[in-house]
Amino acid sequence: MFQLTKSKHLFEQAQKGIPGGVNSPVRAFKSVGGAPVFIHSAKGAYLFDVDGNKYIDYIASWGPMILGHAHPEIVAAIQKQVEYSTSYGAPTLLEIEMAELIKSMTSNVDLIRMVSSGTEACMSAIRLARGFTGKNKFIKFEGCYHGHADCFLVKAGSGLATLNIQTVPGVTAGVSMDTLTCAFNDLDAVKKLVADNKDQIAAIIVEPVVGNMGCILPNEGFLEALRIICDEEEMLLIFDEVMTGFRLAKGGAQELLNIKADLVTYGKVIGGGMPVGAFGGRLEIMSHIAPLGNVYQAGTLSGNPIAMRAGYTLLSLLKNGDHYNSLEKKTIYLKEGLSKVFTKVGVPFVINQMGSMISLHFSAVPVTNFETAAAANNNLFNQFFHKMLERGIYLPPSAFESWFLNDALTYADLDATIEAAEESIQSLL
Repeated sequence: MFQLTKSKHLFEQAQKGIPGGVNSPVRAFKSVGGAPVFIHSAKGAYLFDVDGNKYIDYIASWGPMILGHAHPEIVAAIQKQVEYSTSYGAPTLLEIEMAELIKSMTSNVDLIRMVSSGTEACMSAIRLARGFTGKNKFIKFEGCYHGHADCFLVKAGSGLATLNIQTVPGVTAGVSMDTLTCAFNDLDAVKKLVADNKDQIAAIIVEPVVGNMGCILPNEGFLEALRIICDEEEMLLIFDEVMTGFRLAKGGAQELLNIKADLVTYGKVIGGGMPVGAFGGRLEIMSHIAPLGNVYQAGTLSGNPIAMRAGYTLLSLLKNGDHYNSLEKKTIYLKEGLSKVFTKVGVPFVINQMGSMISLHFSAVPVTNFETAAAANNNLFNQFFHKMLERGIYLPPSAFESWFLNDALTYADLDATIEAAEESIQSLL
């Protein structure tokens, strides 16, 4: 029988020593309500909580467990590496091998700098863009989340949307003034911002496929137009591929969508589940990073050997396997199955999907930006989430998050998920 007695007890304990009882806000279940599930272990496509419940996992640690949890080759690589110590604070051969592997999978990355998180990667990319162009402002899109650096917390999606935070204390007015925002997929708004801030904008940063207001796809021609604008205005185009990098294709969204960014940020998958990030780009731009140039960036744990070994092992498996085709087929199968369920019961819905990213919105209109994502029936999603949880399906605890499939999922798992969705939605109508 499904119950969360131990999770609730641990959440009460956690709140006595951790702000809100969690170390990342979306984990608190604020959006969907109730106490968060405390995980004990995971294997393949499944999570196991402290109460003994088993779940089919559609978060995959927010992306990096693309081949499933505790993959035997990755586990063995980490175990072997940790015998040599957990950190040196000095260069290793592993860092060279990792850089060369990433370069071999991404055609327009000449140099890459390892960091310790996606936030750090995006923050550093913006700093580099400013240093390279000599301009201070940049454009981001409402609902896109590029980490929690001050300059990104202006109309950021995901966790802020989940907690209904619109303005963030601690972020100064000066920082906010340099952050220009408009709706994702609104090309006219981008052009107006560029015209109103002529020769002041260093870069446009964008999630090429958004994962922080659900999975939101770029309209046809939108990203291509951003590329043209950046070329014409001597601005840099930054793709935040923290979620999409090495998940949507071997070369990430750049390869899948055939658009070249000037700078790319990575995270999630390149660490195989370990804390890691990276940013890279063309030689002429990356040469401005210290110690080659004057744009400073540093990190004691950057290129951590365990993270490098885990990431190298995972990327090697992805490069040499057929996982992307397998993952897309499974995701389309899930999409079609869920679509039949919601059509049958007559509830308005939108399912956005690209590759192994997918999201469900209970909406009667297309979901193409933060405004339309927020206007969906998110209360129904919150109830649906709990009904699915009771049936052993672990979805992101927010309507503003993409689902991430892993290749350990079987078609039996997908069928079980579709069946649970039908039972769950019927129980709510």
